[in-house]
Amino acid sequence: MGESMIIVHIGLIVSNLDRAALFYERILALPRIARPSLAFDGIWYGLEGGQQIHLMRLDNPYGDCEKPAHGGRDNHVALQVDDFDVIRQRLDAARVHYTTSKSGRTALFCRDPDGNTIELIKS
Repeated sequence: MGESMIIVHIGLIVSNLDRAALFYERILALPRIARPSLAFDGIWYGLEGGQQIHLMRLDNPYGDCEKPAHGGRDNHVALQVDDFDVIRQRLDAARVHYTTSKSGRTALFCRDPDGNTIELIKS
C-alpha cells in the first residue's frame, strides 16, 4: 500500500454563514473551533479525533449544477454518530428532507442549506 493517510478536514462552500451555522450547530450539534484569519469568511467545526469541517463563504462554482435526488449518489461527507435518532428527530422538526441508505444500513442522507450532502451513519 501507499503512505498512511487520514482525513484532516473537509471544506464545504456555503453562501450564508448564519443559516449554515443553524444547521451544523442546532441539528448536527457540532462545536465551533478557532479559525485562522483568512481572506474569506468561514466557520470551523471540530469532530472527534481532531478532524474538522470547514465552512467557507465563497462563490460556489457548482451552484447551478443539478443534484441527484438521493444524496448517496452525490459528493458527500459521511459522519458516524452515536445520537442518530436524536439528530433524525431534529431533522424532522426542522423539516429537513432526507433519504435513507439504499444499502439497508441505518444511515440517512440530507443536505445542508447550500445543498452539500451529509450522510449520517448510526454507530
